[in-house]
Amino acid sequence: MMSYRIAQIRLVNSHPEVYDPCDDSFALVDALLADRTNLLEHRPIFCLEIGCGSGYVITSLALLLGGDVCGSYFIATDINPHALDVTSDTLKAHGVHAELVNTDVAAGLEGRLMGLVDVMVVNPPYVPTPEEEVGCDGITSAWAGGENGRSVIDKILPIADRLLSDKGWLYMVTLTANDPSDICLQMKKKGYAARIVLQRSTEEESLHVIKFWRDPNSKLEANEAKVLNHGTAIGSFISQFSQVSLWKIRNSTNN
Repeated sequence: MMSYRIAQIRLVNSHPEVYDPCDDSFALVDALLADRTNLLEHRPIFCLEIGCGSGYVITSLALLLGGDVCGSYFIATDINPHALDVTSDTLKAHGVHAELVNTDVAAGLEGRLMGLVDVMVVNPPYVPTPEEEVGCDGITSAWAGGENGRSVIDKILPIADRLLSDKGWLYMVTLTANDPSDICLQMKKKGYAARIVLQRSTEEESLHVIKFWRDPNSKLEANEAKVLNHGTAIGSFISQFSQVSLWKIRNSTNN
């Protein structure tokens, strides 16, 4: 059935200046597959990918949800114009459609999509690099993440908060060097709960695909933690995330 399909590598177009699907792309799509039942029950209307690259992820999401049949509207952005051309060809090769926008993260879309995005997927530039490489032209923009690989991630998080609907879900790829526990803590302060949907180690890196969703209790807990001395509550949260989430929560079937 089409709803079980994901993008086929042989039908994914390529370009010398566009990031080809790799371990992180496969991890994100596998995470979506692992959460497929929840996604179908979620019935998302607006689905957005930030940084679509080759189009492998947005195409897989569209196929996974059933394409046009599901009633979802798919949008993908990329700062690299070559990526949009490649994504367009990849989408067409699989018989699905998405609106493509050449922009930095979601600039120019916030007014239109404010509070409307039900599913956001992001495989951000997360590799620690010199800051001057962030946002460079061409393929470098696909991986250059600046100090600790967090420059682009920290830019995306507040934008995601503004665009996500009340029931919105964010799926984001992170690297261990990005300090995923701190990313979760930052989102907790904004009122989001989080869980690891998938963890995968390769020869070069350890990847985590984190799912975020709005949870008023998370913001309340974060505010209460601010009044505690010596960061006790924050330390406890990070410890919990490191020891429990990285190894156990990824196997959870809840949410």
